[in-house]
Amino acid sequence: MTEPLAPPPPEPLDPLLPPSPAGWLRSWAPPTLLIAAFLAVWETAVRLSGTPEWLLPPPSAVARAMVEERGLLLANAAATLVAVLVGFAVALAAGLLVALLIDASPTLDRALYPLVVASQTVPVPAIAPLLLIWFGYGLLPKVLVTALVGFFPIAVNTVDGLRAADRETLAMLRAFGAGRGQQFRLVRLPAALPAVFSGARIAIAVCVIGAVFGEFVGATAGLGYLMTRAIAQFQTDRVIAAIGLLSVMGIGLFGAVALVERLVLPWRRFVVRGGTDR
Repeated sequence: MTEPLAPPPPEPLDPLLPPSPAGWLRSWAPPTLLIAAFLAVWETAVRLSGTPEWLLPPPSAVARAMVEERGLLLANAAATLVAVLVGFAVALAAGLLVALLIDASPTLDRALYPLVVASQTVPVPAIAPLLLIWFGYGLLPKVLVTALVGFFPIAVNTVDGLRAADRETLAMLRAFGAGRGQQFRLVRLPAALPAVFSGARIAIAVCVIGAVFGEFVGATAGLGYLMTRAIAQFQTDRVIAAIGLLSVMGIGLFGAVALVERLVLPWRRFVVRGGTDR
């Protein structure tokens, strides 16, 4: 009697192996179908109701505006993207610095943490005109508004990540004579990195909103500036096209941060050959 064949050993895990086509299909098919259904219902409802395009244009009119005015839209999208990236860089640097200061000393914690929270109680539409008065119509006011919006999630998540380090591991390192720098490098920083990237993903998405707020108040270029002018002229198709570009920008930047996280922290996501995620 022959013995049954043993099952083949599991294929090795590759943390940077991309999902299979089936995995991509499972990930993207549901949102794609939902968006397609929404656009179809929107187009049909507008056509059947006879709604004027200046009030609510159908998706076909928005797509036509994207094609016919792609030069104008892309030029202003580039200006917004610059403000988002520079503001995010400032928010990242400031958030990490403040989080390290808060974690370094209980006194600094009591002094700085309430200020970090208070920074989010200031209405952005209220402070943006002041920044415009102080710094003019250049890039700086938009960067400051963007950084103010993105600073909070980075700082708070980093503080939580630093405090989540395993206490027993830290105690063991101290028992072996490790200093604060070694404890930070070997335990606290690796423990905090997932939280840092979580905050960065949130920040890069809200930075898009912050940049548009800055452009609403005062700017000479950008999608927020373009939407302000289009609203005044009842060019609703251009407004919705700009909103669509902002959505694509936000999704793309969020995905870029997630990709960096996957490269820096490969143990956070393992993919089995064949498309099964773990």
